[in-house]
Amino acid sequence: MSSFDKNSMTADNDSAMIRCENLVKIYKTSEVEVVALQGLDLTVDRGELMAIVGNSGSGKSTLLNMLGGLDRPSAGQLFVDGKNLLKFTDNDYVEYKRNTVGFVWQNNARNLVPYLTAVQNVELPMLLDGRRKRREKALKLLESVGLLGRKNSRLDQMSGGEQQRVAIAIALANDPKLLLADEPTGSVDTKTSNMILDIFKEVNKTLGVTVVIVTHDVRLARHIDRVVAIRDGRTSSEIVRKRSYKEELEQIKGFGETEADASAAAEGDDGFTHEELVVLDRAGRLQLPRDHMDKLGIKGGDRVKVEVDDESGRLYIVRSG
Repeated sequence: MSSFDKNSMTADNDSAMIRCENLVKIYKTSEVEVVALQGLDLTVDRGELMAIVGNSGSGKSTLLNMLGGLDRPSAGQLFVDGKNLLKFTDNDYVEYKRNTVGFVWQNNARNLVPYLTAVQNVELPMLLDGRRKRREKALKLLESVGLLGRKNSRLDQMSGGEQQRVAIAIALANDPKLLLADEPTGSVDTKTSNMILDIFKEVNKTLGVTVVIVTHDVRLARHIDRVVAIRDGRTSSEIVRKRSYKEELEQIKGFGETEADASAAAEGDDGFTHEELVVLDRAGRLQLPRDHMDKLGIKGGDRVKVEVDDESGRLYIVRSG
């Protein structure tokens, strides 16, 4: 029996921070109906740091908006921190966005008020929520992202990477349990990208915040232990590390390399550090990774033969014709 009461607002004794079951999102206008998510299943554990990747139109941004309380699901199940978002009222969504979830946007203009200083920007969510000791906490958050020395700088006085780090501090101001990031490294160089990703790792480790990063950059898999790929509105595969990134760094550093050398070495050939796992949905359907389809010479809509080797238990897909 499921631990979820589908007529209830909450799920009891659930260890997951996020649980999507057969999640559907349909956008309708007077002339057209678009299915953005079509039966997506996903579970994210509490305290996990993971990434969601997918091409434009795959459904990843739609999922992010629903996790952030910015859009409502059409059907299925969506629980965050044990709360059933399909049962939410407008007031429930306001409370959810204020106390449960933090959001880091790709566009810094949505994160920062340009005429305020960095510390004033971080104070703003706490001011709206009526919290005390705002300045003290804002300074601690800026220190945690390495920007205490820029506390009095305005938006036009900071680089893109600095603005993004302030945005992370703002997203943490109200102590969220879930931190969502939309393409947080999309507009910065590689060095700054690595720095921002390190901040997410530190926040995840020290504060225990569940972190979900949505991106089109599959290279993030080199730094994150679990990456979920979405294609055509469904979870298609997961790219997981054979050993955690932390374990690899510790082993490599044991041979005397510096932290930077160890990090670079751990980014080696993905074929040795990662494996891609195809995800079966609840109806037993799967999506083959695109490169596998190319190797087999098949495309969507083709008919293929599926065979099982009785001795090894391996599944074989045979091109027809």
